[in-house]
Amino acid sequence: MARRVAMTAMPELVALLHSFVGAAAVLVGFSTYLAPPPGAVGAVFRIEVFIDVFIGAITFTGSVIAWLKLQGKLSGKPLLLPGRHLLNLGVVIACVALAIVFAGADGTSGLNYLIVMSVLASALGVHLVAAIGGADMPVVVSMLNSYSGWTASAAGFMLGNDLLIITGALVGSSGAILSYIMCKAMNRSIWNVIFGGFGTEPAAAPAPSGDAQQGAVTETDVDDTVERLRSAKDVVIVPGYGLAVARAQHAVFEMTRMLRSKGCRVRFAIHPVAGRLPGHMNVLLAEANVPYDIVLEMEEINEDMPEADVALVIGANDIVNPGAQTDQSSPIYGMPVLEVWKTDHTVVFKRSRRTGYAGVDNPLFYLDNTRMLFGDARDSLDAIVAALRS
Repeated sequence: MARRVAMTAMPELVALLHSFVGAAAVLVGFSTYLAPPPGAVGAVFRIEVFIDVFIGAITFTGSVIAWLKLQGKLSGKPLLLPGRHLLNLGVVIACVALAIVFAGADGTSGLNYLIVMSVLASALGVHLVAAIGGADMPVVVSMLNSYSGWTASAAGFMLGNDLLIITGALVGSSGAILSYIMCKAMNRSIWNVIFGGFGTEPAAAPAPSGDAQQGAVTETDVDDTVERLRSAKDVVIVPGYGLAVARAQHAVFEMTRMLRSKGCRVRFAIHPVAGRLPGHMNVLLAEANVPYDIVLEMEEINEDMPEADVALVIGANDIVNPGAQTDQSSPIYGMPVLEVWKTDHTVVFKRSRRTGYAGVDNPLFYLDNTRMLFGDARDSLDAIVAALRS
């Protein structure tokens, strides 16, 4: 499966693989309860089974919803039901009550309690991930990775398997640490992401979405972009998911090599949640042999943006949205972004005027120093490389 899946679809594959871990935990939990291993009896064993199935069910359905969102079959907008936090709390309390009863039950009655809990936990998994917006999906994938680890660890306790306990704990803790680091870099609370806006109020006004046009953009072409690059001394390139979709990383590397050979300073600006998977852009650039010393994190390069002559935004949207700093009604308000609008000139490579994955409009497109280069990013970059070579 992994060999056949394109790099652009890797986040979906990872989410799907997490669902396999959850499904396996649920099935093994039921199987172990129905046919317990020798010596596995008593309340402790039943609680181990209960926890394994509980975490597995959340991981399974949550991962399926994440997969559907990443596939575009479900909207990236968060599903914010009225009283959603009380609803989640009610489900958790009900599951704790079932665990207490299940610990002292046996046979068919115990199986019924386990089935009811599985249904409740599955619904909880759906609701938790559905309430998370598209801009936070890379963190969700990381969190689901953590959940799958704790699921495996719980299965290890249930089966008395030390290897499962150790490997599950390693995966679970590393996934949780990565999620925390990403949330910190995004100025987000990890609880806010996990519980879909916990502790925040709904936005004051709905953000624009779809193909809605909010202002006049200034289009450009390859020739104008090439002229600006030829005269530039400092260029910043911001890769995004659109770069992966267009498979344009090799063309970007060739353009970078040619600009650097002419004495131009070229650097790549990487946002913590660029793409749909943690480290997505880093992997793409490494695949194209882009020197890693010119690949900089957001904190390293943002302060240098005013010194840059040209910023090339290739397939990125939400991570360069100035509304994250100015629009309190935006679902991405407060998220640190790459401040490309502070450069002398910004060129945005896009297929169309559609919004990004978070479903919000981007004021960057309407600024006086921004030019829109519409079309397939690979075609545009190939044309730029050909013009620079000539």
